[in-house]
Amino acid sequence: MRIDDTVEIMRAEGQEYANELAVDMLGGVNASWQATVDAIYDAGTMESSVTRGFREAIDPEAVGPLLAFFESDLGREVVALEIGAREALLDEAIEEAARAEYRELTGTGDPKLQLTGDPKLQLIERFIDANDLIEQNVTGALNASYAFYSGLSEGGALQLSEEEMLDDIWSQEEATRSDTEEWVWGYLMMAYGPLSEDELSEYVALSESAAGEALNKALFAGFNAMYDEISYAMGLGAAVEMAGTDL
Repeated sequence: MRIDDTVEIMRAEGQEYANELAVDMLGGVNASWQATVDAIYDAGTMESSVTRGFREAIDPEAVGPLLAFFESDLGREVVALEIGAREALLDEAIEEAARAEYRELTGTGDPKLQLTGDPKLQLIERFIDANDLIEQNVTGALNASYAFYSGLSEGGALQLSEEEMLDDIWSQEEATRSDTEEWVWGYLMMAYGPLSEDELSEYVALSESAAGEALNKALFAGFNAMYDEISYAMGLGAAVEMAGTDL
């Protein structure tokens, strides 16, 4: 599944996020902050975290069917398309175009109203539902925010009680959900556009199977653990940097 390639893309996403964070909280990127970010977004550490979480969570009985699919020509093509689309979205203009396509599709804000006449969009909706992609990603994002706040608090840069932190994080839920829906749909429409209806149907069927469910659970376990670790480290690193700046 080319986890190493996925991690490299996530590392690039993280570096961009770190730059934005530095502008918002630290007055800009400096050598100290860059060194901290490079250490946190270490590709080897990130891949080890994902792999460890995945191996602990995967059902051994699912491995056979999953290998059969992902070692096939279609499986390899699916992975290549997913990685290619994720990499393309590093370009802000491409990401905005993908999001705009989704916004144009929904029109009323309810994508279900627009899916009836397009079999591939219906398949993408089934894929999203089978993997619980919206809810899982929203939950992951909110948990990562909590980890970041915890790092800031541990480093002395955030003077909020546990209840205040949770209230602030939950206040982000609606905006996070809207952003997640837009990104996931835009990404998947781009990634699976080259697949035929039959090819996409076969992949969706895998996702709806017991093996596909086990895969999805293991992937979220691995990547969420990685994101939580990184988010806490980023919060702590930002707090240390802010303390140094104040001095």
